[in-house]
Amino acid sequence: MAHRIEKDFHGRRLVLETGRMARQADGAVFVQYGETAVLVTAVAERKRTHLPFFPLTVEYRPKSYAAGKFPGGFIKREGRPADKDIISARQIDRPLRPLFPDGYQNETQVACFVVSADQENDADVLGMLGASAALSISPIPWNGPIAGVRVGRVEGDWVINPTFEQLDFSDIDLVVAGTRHSIVMVEGASVEVSEADMLEALEVGQAAVRELIDIQDELIELCGGPPPKFEYDTPEVPAGLLEEVKSRADTRIQEALALPVKDERNQALSALRESVIADLKEHPEHAEHIDFAIDILRKLEKQTMRNQILDRGERVDGRGLDEIRPISCDVGILPRTHGSALFTRGQTQALCVTTLGTVQDEQRIDSIDVREETSKSFMLHYNFPAFSVGEVRPFRGPGRREIGHGMLAERALQSLLPAYEDFPYTIRIVSDILESNGSSSMATVCGGSLAMMDSGVPLRAPCAGVAMGLIMEGDRVAVLTDILGIEDALGDMDFKIAGTRQGITAIQMDIKVEGLSISTMREALEKALTGRLHILDVMGQTLETPRTEMSPYAPRIMTIQINSEKIGEVIGPKGKTIRMIQDETGAQVNIEDSGVVTISSVSGEGGERAREMIEGIAADPEIGRIYEGVVKNTTTFGAFVEILPGVEGLCHISELEEGRTENTEDVVNPGDVVRVKLLAVDERGRLKLSRRAAMAQP
Repeated sequence: MAHRIEKDFHGRRLVLETGRMARQADGAVFVQYGETAVLVTAVAERKRTHLPFFPLTVEYRPKSYAAGKFPGGFIKREGRPADKDIISARQIDRPLRPLFPDGYQNETQVACFVVSADQENDADVLGMLGASAALSISPIPWNGPIAGVRVGRVEGDWVINPTFEQLDFSDIDLVVAGTRHSIVMVEGASVEVSEADMLEALEVGQAAVRELIDIQDELIELCGGPPPKFEYDTPEVPAGLLEEVKSRADTRIQEALALPVKDERNQALSALRESVIADLKEHPEHAEHIDFAIDILRKLEKQTMRNQILDRGERVDGRGLDEIRPISCDVGILPRTHGSALFTRGQTQALCVTTLGTVQDEQRIDSIDVREETSKSFMLHYNFPAFSVGEVRPFRGPGRREIGHGMLAERALQSLLPAYEDFPYTIRIVSDILESNGSSSMATVCGGSLAMMDSGVPLRAPCAGVAMGLIMEGDRVAVLTDILGIEDALGDMDFKIAGTRQGITAIQMDIKVEGLSISTMREALEKALTGRLHILDVMGQTLETPRTEMSPYAPRIMTIQINSEKIGEVIGPKGKTIRMIQDETGAQVNIEDSGVVTISSVSGEGGERAREMIEGIAADPEIGRIYEGVVKNTTTFGAFVEILPGVEGLCHISELEEGRTENTEDVVNPGDVVRVKLLAVDERGRLKLSRRAAMAQP
């Protein structure tokens, strides 16, 4: 039976419908907001997997037909998801994952199809709402519902789910997801907003989330109430195995976790596991339960680390809870790149390189969220090779994690860039992680900021980032600054905050518990500010402001405005004139329909020469002005002189010099450079020149 709810949600019509489409899925919900719509399904296998992680996959797939478009390229069908789609899938995944019950290991898939796009409302938060509703009305075990909203602020007023147009004027673009009582996931960017403003944005988002959960509850009741959830296997630990493992490993785990160096700690833990497993294999009653023993060892490691922090305030590397690892910064280390930086924090290291390009280097984007194909002139690409953690893996394309980390760092730096009109460069940053022990995305923010300043990009302010962690056991809570990889893996939160001295520019939070209170987030934000200011102090000792001189290998770019009616003359027939300019000067020239001309050249002289030539072509001849031109042709009645590129006039034989002239060639010949004065322009646009009048003036 089909069920449908229609509500007004912050000024637009919100529709939730189930029972009409995709009825063979465990749960399927159609969500429409404005004229943007998604279909979200949830399906789970009934058999337990034996993987060491929970096999949840979330797919977010926009359909080109949603906006009445054809897919780009030759194949003309949807291909691999774009970066934006991968980010949206991750945003849906992250608030769902913590709410699946412990011990549930069945393969589960959530699929979100964007089936209608009105180019006003983003579908990503609708996918979050649809995923929660689909899981809630399905037999899949899940402790929801949740919901997510986008929060913006336009001229001081908070806006829930702002349109794309409103986001252009908003200083915050924040996605907040949560349950009725707490926040589960945060991701977004801002223009140097304060910690207090960010907390207010979270509270505004949490209030809107509660409204959406109320609407979901209505849909669940229409469907007959919460459905019974299917039973799933939770194998019981064999009797006596826990005690056997603890007796062999408890003390040794504490000793291993006390080792401050990552490699030594990992080797000690690995040797411990091998030793315990080898001992258990010698006992027939335990030999069949090695998988259980490995799982017990992981839990013991986790609990030991957590108790060490909560009971004694001791971290595995010996730091205090608020202490940041030692930092070193180096810039300009690669001689032929446009800008480079090596940022090292503890055992996390990022090599960040900036490349400056022209308008031809912009990335073209084919999206259903805009009416026409667009482009982006700032890109940050994050790479995580296996050697950074001492592992061997094939080199393949970037995974979802790499795309997500790169996008977070890109958002952190985006709002600090100069206006394109002031700095008309395409900017690409590549961050290669050379070592990793936690918080590599925030190392990318720091290294990317330094690399851009090293290249001469006039950033509004340097930017740094720090990752905060959390250990929570009942009422006992410890917030950690600058977390290690093991503290991320065995802790309850990964809360990344990037910004300048003035405020926050990007934020991302993932948690493994069912939610966080505003008070806990306030404490984390306050400690992150202290940590961020410390990192900026260290970065400032290496490079405090952007360099005033760019690399000699970086292109020089200038822009000029010409009359749009002159574009054809600059381009010339079949592009002859513009090709001539580029061949003669070595510069690249790009002309927009508005008449904005971008000239780029590694040689400053070549760019200046190209500018002069273009301005000459586009200039309107000025009566009374003296020009220096080249004699292009001579006739019995005078000489034709090119006073501007492509602009010729006639200097009559009577205007060549004082007195009578018998032959034009007695005074000038083709190729001569002469000074002439523009006397008049007739009704047909023909120019009347005088060499005699120019000679009379100094």
